[in-house]
Amino acid sequence: MTDAADPSLDAEDAAESGPSGTDILARQIRSGLNELRRPASGLLLSGLSAGLDIAFGPLFMGVVLTLTAGVYEHATRTFLVANAYAIGFVFVVLGRSELFTEHTTLAVLPVIDGRSSLASLARLWGLVYAGNVVGASVFAVAMVWFAPAYGVVDAGVLAALAAPLLAHDLPVLFAGAVLAGWLMGLLSWLVAGADSTLARFAVVWLVTAAIGLAHLPHSIAGTVEVLAGVLTSDAYSLLDYVRFLVVATAGNAAGGVVFVALLKYGHVVRGSE
Repeated sequence: MTDAADPSLDAEDAAESGPSGTDILARQIRSGLNELRRPASGLLLSGLSAGLDIAFGPLFMGVVLTLTAGVYEHATRTFLVANAYAIGFVFVVLGRSELFTEHTTLAVLPVIDGRSSLASLARLWGLVYAGNVVGASVFAVAMVWFAPAYGVVDAGVLAALAAPLLAHDLPVLFAGAVLAGWLMGLLSWLVAGADSTLARFAVVWLVTAAIGLAHLPHSIAGTVEVLAGVLTSDAYSLLDYVRFLVVATAGNAAGGVVFVALLKYGHVVRGSE
């Protein structure tokens, strides 16, 4: 008769099912502590790199919209554009650059666990966010000049990229940003549980393509989209961009902190008691 409590069978089951919630939480806290302790210059430069890299997503969104104009119906073009949107996130996450919306979960967990302070969190958020916004803004300005001149994106398409993000009033924009932050927090959590580069790639692609498909406001990628619209269309102003950035940032932070960091930490810790 087989012993149901055979520890070797439990170990095999655990290996097959992947890391547990406790394992993922421990990895996230270790990673968060490492980031919180990094020098300011390293965080700022990594944030700048992430802001530049993520902008390739909006660039290729413009390329897809330009190439498919009059060729495919709206639903097909929307799906293709959503997949192009994911490209920038793949570059950032697999390239290990610092992205603000990942740190709304990753860097918060050590603070919740009592291993770091709110001051350290504010320092990391401020440096990474500043680097992200500057990098994304620089790319947006360059894209507005380069992409139409090079013939890969029509100028009118750049304004069209901003339209879905500027079409809503503040409460709706905030709610969409909360969902985007929630998904980015889940992305950080799921990547920590992935056991291979291919698995991490699949997670990043799936989550960020979903954000693109629903046109949810992401403060950093959206900076590229909205600034490009502001610079190419009289329909939008710099004030529209500032409004978008403030609301999207607040919503992204709320989504990552409340719906991922606090809830994941709570259920894992209580489940292990």
